[in-house]
Amino acid sequence: MNTHTAIFDQWIRTGFVTLNSELEQLYWQQTDKANVEGIGEALKQQLEKEGNALISNLLAEGNTDQGFDSAFDLLGNVGLFMAACRRHEITEPSRETTSPLIEASALAMHIGASIGVTPRFATAHLTTHNKALNGIYKRFTNLPDEKLFIDYNTQGILAYKRASDALLKILPLGISHPLCGELLKVAKQALIDVTESNNALYSELDKDRFFNCVRPYYKPYRVGKEVYRGANAGDFAGINVIDMLLGLCSANEPSYSQMLVDKFLYMMPEDQQILREAMRMQSFMDDFLQAEQYKNTDWFKNHATLFIQVCKLHGDTAVGHHNQLVEKFIAQPSKNMQQQHMSKVTASGPPLHVLLDSLEKLRDRRASAKRDDIKTRFDDLNTLKEWVK
Repeated sequence: MNTHTAIFDQWIRTGFVTLNSELEQLYWQQTDKANVEGIGEALKQQLEKEGNALISNLLAEGNTDQGFDSAFDLLGNVGLFMAACRRHEITEPSRETTSPLIEASALAMHIGASIGVTPRFATAHLTTHNKALNGIYKRFTNLPDEKLFIDYNTQGILAYKRASDALLKILPLGISHPLCGELLKVAKQALIDVTESNNALYSELDKDRFFNCVRPYYKPYRVGKEVYRGANAGDFAGINVIDMLLGLCSANEPSYSQMLVDKFLYMMPEDQQILREAMRMQSFMDDFLQAEQYKNTDWFKNHATLFIQVCKLHGDTAVGHHNQLVEKFIAQPSKNMQQQHMSKVTASGPPLHVLLDSLEKLRDRRASAKRDDIKTRFDDLNTLKEWVK
């Protein structure tokens, strides 16, 4: 790591966190906790000045060709700075046509284009690719609720990856292979781990602290002329690999494929490749349905039973995520928000009611719910359940 990169990384881990935390304390003391205008102006100016100076040194040096890990890590640091400027409304996309963070935008676009990812901080920067030094990883603030949110999100993502890895290993073996059952058990346990991690998050996270002090750092912000949506906890391949290999969602369904297209560049390059390959595979749901002639065999009953259990668990995590995190931590708190802030609630870009509608449909696809307006696997899953009775 070169000197300027190291100095910037050190600032992101120390002074940057201190400034954000001090600003959060000031915002929290207000009756209107969503207001940032006119609050802590000296701290905001210090944040912008220090960050810009460090990034200017990096841009002048031009040494960003240090391999993917170093480049991706540096992109994350630049992105954290830009996201903090957006949170404190040092920048605000609706009042600008181009980002006032000129050096940061230039560096982010340089790195993003060179390694094939979006030129802003992504979920991986704070979860699976967030290197800890002396036990402490990168964060925006020193608030306990932010640490809790990142810890449990990372646990959940790693568990989803374990489930998707197990399912991918079934593909070259086939559903009748003796070890298919063992791999389905691995996926089943991993999804149980997701549920446990998520439930702990929902019960321990303070909804007001999350809504007012954590969520705002995940808003869309402008890089150069373009506005990029906020980082999303689902920006990794594993969860969609599970969707498609189980057959609960389909890559040729327009709204689902649009979601995949939108998230590709927010994922690590290796995740992009995994997802592309999964989009071409026939689902295990279809494999089991096409194996009707074997429905009375031991292998079919054992493996189909495990498959149904895995589908149920995946659906349960989707229902829990929507009914707990989305409703409790975003939809409900937004009802108490003053009207002038409503247009800035979501990290994904669209208005809240549009986002909630699309998330409800995704939840019901994953849960194989009975719906007339969208295709789900409700009937197909019931057919399999009848066969293994």
